[in-house]
Amino acid sequence: MTATIIDGRAVSETMRTKMRSRVESLGLRGVRPGLAVILVGEDAASQVYVRNKAKACGDVGMHSEVFRYDQSTAEALVLAKIAELNNDPRIHGILVQLPLPAHIDNKKVLEAISPDKDVDGFHVHNVGSLVTGESDFPPCTPHGVMALLDHYGIPIEGCNAVVIGRSNIVGKPMALMLLARSATVTICTSKTRDLSLFTKTADIVVAAVGKPGLVTADMIKEGAAVIDVGMNRLPSGKLAGDVDFENVREKAGYITPVPGGVGPMTITMLLANTLKAAELAAEAALQERASA
Repeated sequence: MTATIIDGRAVSETMRTKMRSRVESLGLRGVRPGLAVILVGEDAASQVYVRNKAKACGDVGMHSEVFRYDQSTAEALVLAKIAELNNDPRIHGILVQLPLPAHIDNKKVLEAISPDKDVDGFHVHNVGSLVTGESDFPPCTPHGVMALLDHYGIPIEGCNAVVIGRSNIVGKPMALMLLARSATVTICTSKTRDLSLFTKTADIVVAAVGKPGLVTADMIKEGAAVIDVGMNRLPSGKLAGDVDFENVREKAGYITPVPGGVGPMTITMLLANTLKAAELAAEAALQERASA
């Protein structure tokens, strides 16, 4: 068996095409979805991510603004900008690019964002909503994984799913989203003893720990869907995931490549969350006018 390659770039473009028509529909109502990104410091990877997010917004007709601050910028200044953006009707989504410098409290900054504009899905309100299966803005990467599974018609209900990784950004929300779709979910970590004991019985394996080649072919059940969220830079400069792609693809039923699998979907789901925030805001404004 050779696995079907899950093409995140193609799925992403299909979704963005549909988004463009929704953006146009909002435009007819005088609303243009807007995303604000706050970047503190000179981290090279963050600079690239922010440029890609701004370009993606433009590609689907959304408005974007990037606010750049020096590494030494005071936390109070960042919080003040968030407060300003919370009250700006042109901005429907606010994203603070992580990581932040050590002197800035991540938790304080993320929770300063209005839950209605928290398109990254990291605010405690949206995390809590995710637990009940009712979140408007799920975290973008696991949201993208779910979209890929659905696009390829990979069954979720009743399946055995293993999530390797327990981060607040991917692992935990990924497990919750699979659980909400009636999967039987096991969360493992890089410290799990005999990891293969769990992965060998899994219909879906999501690897998100940042260890190149962690998941090998002998750990995978024949025909399983293997989703690689890892993004690791090897000494050679080449990008690699957490999965031994070349060998696992000969045993899995579906597999995501790195790059080109989950990565493109993360920004696409950020756009999806921003668009949804704009649609919700437009609907709320309409109802407010109707009741006035």
